[in-house]
Amino acid sequence: MGLLYFAFSWWGILLQGFAIVHFIRRRPDTFWLFVILIGGWLGALVYIAVEVIPDAGLMSQSFKTFPRRRRIHELEAAVLDNPSAGNYEELADLYLEEGKYARARQCYDKAMSSRTDSPDPFYRRGIAEVHLGDFAAAVPDLERVVAQDAKYDFHLAAALLAHAYANTGQPQRAEELFQEVVKISTASQTYYNYATFLLSQGRNQEARQWAQRILDKKPTMPGYLRRRERPWFWKATALLGRVSK
Repeated sequence: MGLLYFAFSWWGILLQGFAIVHFIRRRPDTFWLFVILIGGWLGALVYIAVEVIPDAGLMSQSFKTFPRRRRIHELEAAVLDNPSAGNYEELADLYLEEGKYARARQCYDKAMSSRTDSPDPFYRRGIAEVHLGDFAAAVPDLERVVAQDAKYDFHLAAALLAHAYANTGQPQRAEELFQEVVKISTASQTYYNYATFLLSQGRNQEARQWAQRILDKKPTMPGYLRRRERPWFWKATALLGRVSK
């Protein structure tokens, strides 16, 4: 009986440890930490059922990493023999998904020419340039996309262009475009970039309002969306802290 209790207690500790590690990595609502610590193995089990198992849908995306990387290796070899625009563009898209923005931009450069008429590679190169902090290069790419289709990618292209304007010393153009986009789009990324722009202009109260709008969406979101939006909730909370200081 004592041995059974010993084994069971160790499983309880392992459950709590697993739950705490998941909590630190995913940072759900703070009350869950008290549930895990005070509730022991039972609290950890409840947390796992409510938070960890639903997260499996998001974690499944990580399993796509391996076939994606295998395809990257195949294309890296393929472009040596066949440096076609199609191969380079596919490789660029995969690099972008992997967060390898410098490599993605290099491949888009090789894939695109003056005859390229699709807005998609310009948009994706613009995303890479924004992540690299090269907003000056992103502006013409994103302007080209928005000129072709102002609603491109559910208005995210226009929102990203406004963000690029804000970071290239063009506050008036940034303000005008942000105002147009936020009338239609409710994307947390757009709200956050607008709040950051407002804060840079010393408009703290307005920045606070737009950051708060991100957090106000949280209670009415379904669980799977709330998990996807967590990074923006963290960023909005941090921005509110900066405004308060």
